Amino acid sequence: MLLDSDTQLNQKSYYEASVQRDPAGAPLQEATSADVLVVGAGYAGLSAAIELAQRGYRVVVLEADRICSGASGRNGGQAIVGYASGQEPFEQQLGPQDARRAWDLSVESMDLLDARIAQWKIDCDQVSGYLYVADSPRKARALEADMQAMERDYGLQVDFRTGAAVQQHIQSPRYCASAFERRSGHLHPLKFGLGLARAARSLGVRIFEQSAVLDLQRGATLKALTARGSVTAPWGVLAGNCTLGEYGPRVAPELHSRIMPVGTYIIGTAPLDAGLCERLIPSNAAVCDNNFVLDYFRFSADRRMLFGGRVSYSTRTPKRLGAVMAQRMAQVFPELGAVPVDYVWGGFVDISMNRAPDFGRLGSNLFYLQGFSGHGVALTGMAGKVVAEAVAGQAERFDVFARLQHRKFPGGPLLRTPSLVLGMAWHQFKDLL
Repeated sequence: MLLDSDTQLNQKSYYEASVQRDPAGAPLQEATSADVLVVGAGYAGLSAAIELAQRGYRVVVLEADRICSGASGRNGGQAIVGYASGQEPFEQQLGPQDARRAWDLSVESMDLLDARIAQWKIDCDQVSGYLYVADSPRKARALEADMQAMERDYGLQVDFRTGAAVQQHIQSPRYCASAFERRSGHLHPLKFGLGLARAARSLGVRIFEQSAVLDLQRGATLKALTARGSVTAPWGVLAGNCTLGEYGPRVAPELHSRIMPVGTYIIGTAPLDAGLCERLIPSNAAVCDNNFVLDYFRFSADRRMLFGGRVSYSTRTPKRLGAVMAQRMAQVFPELGAVPVDYVWGGFVDISMNRAPDFGRLGSNLFYLQGFSGHGVALTGMAGKVVAEAVAGQAERFDVFARLQHRKFPGGPLLRTPSLVLGMAWHQFKDLL
């Protein structure tokens, strides 16, 4: 199962080692009711719970594992304005006006993240600054075109550089172009998620860990069944992403083929010298290249290089993961070639076919939030806000996303993973050209 390897790797993460979790609460062991049932205690579910509670709704959150035990608690910590898909799906399907609304919502996502950190005093090592890099002339031209379009059409201010000037952004022999922007940034994802959980509980939200939803009965009133209890509610929000079907195959089977679980992995080095960190990435920005199968990295608050990018589309954890990741890191920063690796971890994120977010309804009273495709740190906050607005009867902003059309992954239950593996191999080959 996905969940077994996901949990095992996550237990070895730098993030889990650098926080003090509260003891796990008792699982749901009663029949209870709420105004809104939320399935999943990651960023999206917790954000929805906060927004709903602030509107006066009684909210119960059911989490199959621990709070932020999935992608929310072990991702790269990169809080990015915009979407993994870029603006193209919005422009093609919704037109320029709603494409601009979608962009503005992503900017508001960053504002909302900042506001929640400030309001709830979440100490999560937040840093501003984001650096896009390209490792070939072809990719440099693509990066320049993308940045010009974003500045022209959406007002994103970037500092674009090529050639020797790139070294002022990042001291690496690998990159020939770079683009720096200040609106995005990075943070400690698990500290942030646990802070959201504390905020939700302070508003009266009941969160039950180790309480997987095994069945969800639909109708005018929803009823979620766990191993030891149940929750009835007139409204529901599904925020379990790619693990939803693993825990409860009878919860929302029609959603499974719309997203795909992709394994992504990170290493954390031993702490580095402060001067070396300042020289390698002077702005202390988070960094990501523009390959289809990308590398992403940043420094932690205690000066560890957190380097991610090795992916698995087959649901199998790659062999020699730590050594392969360290070798890839050394190609970017040769000076880190001999640095010890203290942590290796990873797990599965959900991607949609076009990498655009997939928000929608199942019937009139059950909403779902999925398909964040690696851009969930900030976007999940806005997802929770617009779904709470929709529950309250103001669905205009939610429907900007819900109107996006999404294709199912081809191949059905048996062949869609092999099909994706072949497709990604082709994209990896193109990245090498």
